[in-house]
Amino acid sequence: MSDSGLDILGADSGGRRATKAGGRRAPRKRGPRWGRILLVLVVLAGLVFAGKVVWDKAGSYLNGPEDYSGQGSGEVVVEIPAGSDGQAMASILAKQDVVASAEAFYQLSLNDERFATIQPGFYQLRRKMSAEWAMRELTDASNRVEGKVTIPEGSRVGQIVKAIAAGSEISEDEVTAVLDDPKDLGLPEGANGNPEGYLFPATYTVEPGTTALELMQQMVKKTLEVEADLDIDARAKALGLSKEDVLTMASILEYEAARDEDYPKVARVLFNRLEDGMPLQLDSTVSYVSQREGDVWTTPEERANPSEYNTYQNTGLPPGPIGSPGEKTIEAALNPADGDWLYFFADKEGVTIFNTDFAQHNADCQKVYGAGSCGG
Repeated sequence: MSDSGLDILGADSGGRRATKAGGRRAPRKRGPRWGRILLVLVVLAGLVFAGKVVWDKAGSYLNGPEDYSGQGSGEVVVEIPAGSDGQAMASILAKQDVVASAEAFYQLSLNDERFATIQPGFYQLRRKMSAEWAMRELTDASNRVEGKVTIPEGSRVGQIVKAIAAGSEISEDEVTAVLDDPKDLGLPEGANGNPEGYLFPATYTVEPGTTALELMQQMVKKTLEVEADLDIDARAKALGLSKEDVLTMASILEYEAARDEDYPKVARVLFNRLEDGMPLQLDSTVSYVSQREGDVWTTPEERANPSEYNTYQNTGLPPGPIGSPGEKTIEAALNPADGDWLYFFADKEGVTIFNTDFAQHNADCQKVYGAGSCGG
């Protein structure tokens, strides 16, 4: 046989050599099929999750954060604390369901100039408002919920009680309860527990929930701050007075002069009379005892009252203020004008006339008010 014949017999039909042992192939080795399937599933799940996150973020970016539409409904009082930034404010609004999401208001606040004008305080808002409407309402001062209590200069405690009740949700009974037990007001020791003269005259903002005690503590604190600003301790000592004396004199000036420029002159009259040992003879102190309001004119019967506040019956200053003095009269008491006047009265226009002589004082007074109208 030829070699080519042997080759034909030793090869398969495809030209490949026959296998050994009867021509059967050796089996292939295969890996763990289920492990690969599980790996594929894990990868697919990860891709699905990542895709959802990307889709959600893309949707939020394209559609904006969740937000209500319109002006909202109902009522809710919201407090914006001092120092609140955009995120803090947005969180407050979202928690009270004023806006649908904190993100809606926060994103608006980032580029809206109105945000910088929002003041701390309490606001009457509505629930389920759009972020835009919430911004509008917070920048509208008419939506602020607060009381305004104005205490005029010279106000006495009884008048202050009425002013607080008229300008806030605090009742007269609540104020009176504090006055009946004033130990927590923060009064200085020299006040001897009497708040008269220590409730500083000013306009106070009263937020919802403010108590009578808290408001009156503010008034006392303001008085002490003004005293410190004017250096009342040292300046009073230089005049031979206590700071309580200065407040008492200043409270008298509130009633005895109508013009700022007359305060230091009336203060000088008081100093001159005190130095001469003369009774001050001030109708304002008598009207304090009789609780007269509207004027300082008094009757002979009122002037005969033996009260220690009656400066017709007693020499020296009254034992305490007869009202709440303002900063101008406190300054005037600390810095009286130069002069030797001992007498004064106010004409019908509120201009104070000063004299050193009693006879001339009476003559001038009668020219204005008629015979028999002035003291003799």
